[in-house]
Amino acid sequence: MSGITKVALAGASGNLGPVILDQLIKAGFQVTVLTRQSSTHKFPSPVTVKEVDYDSLESLTEALKGQDAVVSTLASASLDKQILLVEAAAEAHVKRFIPSEFGSDTSRENTGALPVFQPKIAVQNALKKHVSSEFSYTLVVNGAFLDWGLSVGFVMSAKGKSITLYDGGNRTFSTTTLPDVGRAVVGVLKHPEETKNRAVYVQSYATTLKNLAEIGKKVLGSDGWTETVASVDDIVAGAWEELKESQPDPHKFAMPFIIASIWGEEYGSHFEAYHKLDNDLLGIKQLSEHELEELIKSLA
Repeated sequence: MSGITKVALAGASGNLGPVILDQLIKAGFQVTVLTRQSSTHKFPSPVTVKEVDYDSLESLTEALKGQDAVVSTLASASLDKQILLVEAAAEAHVKRFIPSEFGSDTSRENTGALPVFQPKIAVQNALKKHVSSEFSYTLVVNGAFLDWGLSVGFVMSAKGKSITLYDGGNRTFSTTTLPDVGRAVVGVLKHPEETKNRAVYVQSYATTLKNLAEIGKKVLGSDGWTETVASVDDIVAGAWEELKESQPDPHKFAMPFIIASIWGEEYGSHFEAYHKLDNDLLGIKQLSEHELEELIKSLA
């Protein structure tokens, strides 16, 4: 496959989009950001901005002409738009599509079967349908976002000194910082042949919740911590009950299923136990414990 230089980014706002955009610019790619016509978001000067209608195959195809790759960080709620984006990319002769995967290992049977991940599975199936000598894809699998998760209290609250120990907090899980996710995307685009039509697995750190709590106490002081123990099975059971409602609340079922995929048993969230990491190929250096300590301190 010839080199990739022109990259279209769909979904350049939110938590992940700006970080990927930053890494693409730093790596020297010519970046075009696709925005909705109603968007007022401002982007850095080297970026080309194209307004698109995400409901129009014609609009998307026209916007993607001349692009070598598409990176999507569109939300799962935008499933239909992402599938249309895949079709447009194939029609526009884009070489590589990186969908909005960026999370748990949906190749694992237990994980891929969870309702919250069905939109991602549908996008994967659409990508596989369009694979040809000209069109290929890569899934970036990175686990929980480490820095974001420490900041908002999803992995652990550094600021609030609180953590939930799911099933006691002894299961090892892979986790990646947002900048490293961006670097992984850059690495994929720089190594198109080695990453063609497969998932790549990266992590900034692998740990347990209990170990994370110990590190937190070490660097932030042991006083004032709140530790909650929760059963993943109970959380998942509650999510399934919510889905029985006539109008299920996504907040009450989506996050519990995501929690299960990261901290439940047999969901494959410790990537090294099931796969060869792609860190070296993609230029991702794992954090030392000292670097993790400094990250926790910076977010407290």
